[in-house]
Amino acid sequence: MAQVSFEDKTVIVTGAGNGLGKSYALEFAKRGANVVVNDLGGSVDGSGSASSPADEVVDEIKNNGGNAVANYDSVASKEGGESIVNSAIDTFGGLHAVINNAGILRDKSFAKMTEEDFDAVLDVHLKGTFFVCQPAFTHMKDNGYGRFVNVASPSGLFGNFGQSNYGAAKMGIVGLTNIIAIEGAKYNINANVLAPNATTRMTEELFGEEFAKLFKVEQVTPLVVYLASEACNTTHEIFSAGAGRYARVGINTHKGYINPEATADDISENIEDIRTIKDGTYPMNNADEFMIIQQALQGE
Repeated sequence: MAQVSFEDKTVIVTGAGNGLGKSYALEFAKRGANVVVNDLGGSVDGSGSASSPADEVVDEIKNNGGNAVANYDSVASKEGGESIVNSAIDTFGGLHAVINNAGILRDKSFAKMTEEDFDAVLDVHLKGTFFVCQPAFTHMKDNGYGRFVNVASPSGLFGNFGQSNYGAAKMGIVGLTNIIAIEGAKYNINANVLAPNATTRMTEELFGEEFAKLFKVEQVTPLVVYLASEACNTTHEIFSAGAGRYARVGINTHKGYINPEATADDISENIEDIRTIKDGTYPMNNADEFMIIQQALQGE
């Protein structure tokens, strides 16, 4: 069996002081990686800060014979993102993989969602992913190698009551990651999305006590570690992981209903042909969808 190794590799894990991020960081270190353990140390809603969560994970890694450094910067600013990336390069001499895991929750029903809570969640999740990815991408591009695992959520892919801010941010991460994958391909930079299901301090109230026992953070970690490794040649895809299930999630389309002169009445009469995906394909960029449209118009 091939060994997924991170010897001589440096990995950044944001939000690594607890839960999923901590599990990722510990496993990367176990497999030989130098790990930047980033965590602001705030509460679930993003308020406050503390160095202890990141420090405790770093101590655990070092006590087990690994290499790690703590970073306490917020991902929600350009300066913070640059500092996180610089921590990796300055401490370990390079950067090979980034796991954008940091996040907060400010749940409210859509009618009651405030602009402040909407912006705060987008700042951490979506803009935070951008602020860390951009300087990391520049370094990886110069060195001809890199791996990004950007964390989305089922709430973004499928929706969840009370999470309009969170869902919008997480689906935005999918779009951002698609572009990183396209632009990074010729530089051996892979970028994939993970939508995990796990019991953490952010989700424990959603699952309920008995159901929560099925969703261990350690069950998500193997897929993250693989996607961040040199062994992974996959890019531009979305993956789900939870309770021991690992699966790709696809955004696909199909030939559909063809009528260049269609009216709203025609759409009404043919809506099931439009909605029912038959022989679906997965466009990997805009040009791929244009090709599908062209083939459909030509009757292929």
